[in-house]
Amino acid sequence: MIKMSGEVDLGKEPVGRLLVKLAVPAITSQLVNALYNMVDRMYIGHIPETGSVALTGLGVCFPIIMIISAFAYLVGMGGAPRASIYMGKQENDKAEKIMGNCFVALILVAVILTALVLIFKEPLLYLFGASENTISYADKYITIYAIGTIFVQITLGMNMFISAQGFSKISMLTVVIGAITNIVLDPIFIFGFHMGVEGAALATILSQALSAVWAVWFLAGKKTVLRLKKENFKISMPVLMPCIALGVAPFTMQATESILVLCFNSSLLRYGGDLAVGAMTILSSVMQFALLPLQGLTQGGQPIISYNYGAKNTKRVKQAFKLQLLSCFAYSFVLWVAVELFPSLFVAIFTNDSELAQTAQWALRIYMAGVLLMGIQIACQQSFIAFGNSKISAFLAIFRKILVLIPLIYILPMVLPNKVQAVFLAEPIADTVAVLTTVTLFYFDFKKLLKKMEK
Repeated sequence: MIKMSGEVDLGKEPVGRLLVKLAVPAITSQLVNALYNMVDRMYIGHIPETGSVALTGLGVCFPIIMIISAFAYLVGMGGAPRASIYMGKQENDKAEKIMGNCFVALILVAVILTALVLIFKEPLLYLFGASENTISYADKYITIYAIGTIFVQITLGMNMFISAQGFSKISMLTVVIGAITNIVLDPIFIFGFHMGVEGAALATILSQALSAVWAVWFLAGKKTVLRLKKENFKISMPVLMPCIALGVAPFTMQATESILVLCFNSSLLRYGGDLAVGAMTILSSVMQFALLPLQGLTQGGQPIISYNYGAKNTKRVKQAFKLQLLSCFAYSFVLWVAVELFPSLFVAIFTNDSELAQTAQWALRIYMAGVLLMGIQIACQQSFIAFGNSKISAFLAIFRKILVLIPLIYILPMVLPNKVQAVFLAEPIADTVAVLTTVTLFYFDFKKLLKKMEK
């Protein structure tokens, strides 16, 4: 077995201890990473006089930011599990080839995305719900953010390869370095230099730049197991395309968030105006931040499952999945109770506007009513990715959002008297349907997988 990072041995250490060692830093990384945009919203929402309008404008940028992040997931979350599987097979040369190809792909994607966003930013912002009141704030923020796209791609994409090798603490530091920088720079630029939303965007991309430099420096150094090497930078389609195929599911999950925001914002703008769109900005922020520990848990479990799947260790694969599932469900239960009992605590983080807060509080209870089951959904869906099952992963990502949630956003207001409430109700209904579908598919696929490994 390969000793990975000096921190953990994915093939020998007790699964419970491994999950804690890998998941705690991963959860910390996820939570801290969210602070990049969350801190921006917190500060901007409290700007005197213009805070609520500026916050709505920033919320309009969120779909574009999600699309940019989605491409990092397409490459990074597709390549990293495959690298882990090859490490389990003791084929590190192939794993390094995957990492080198993905690194170059991330840079190419960043250049293309930067050009597209800068060219089409205004029509995109209006498409995602900007109004005459909010367009100026949204335009200023996304212009600066787009310039830093290359740092976002490298940070998010390459940090997944650090996690996949078992370097949980290094992976956490990648995020912490940038987040702390952002927290420090935000108030300086926003309030000290009176730059407003432009200051928030500048603080974000400078912070991402530091994280990107750290990640590349580590992966090119001597302490890593898989090393970035120039000879692996020439893109090979037989190497890269299976990574892209596996990355389709996390890409779809992330990218479709922008489509969802478009659907939610357009529907809410029609029935509730800028106030409802502002509430949706808060709701999506709370949901995004609250679900990050689930992503951290599965990110911690992924290397264990992938490595032992590659090593054909059936017992450890079963142990890792069961522990991951129980942990995810326990967290989602606690989260559901907290949101339903104390919605005002979550809303107060983002606004001190009484009218906006009142709308957001009752909407949050409805919007996150199905989060109780999301632990099961995410644990199963991410395990498909850990096994390299790209087809089912992609289907599940498309099924919940495209086939169920988006139609409900438009159908429910047609049949329910309270139109705004009906739009928010689409989310928990879609969550419930998705969980039932995912669990059914996973049950049968997991049994087949285990039999195949035993043979």
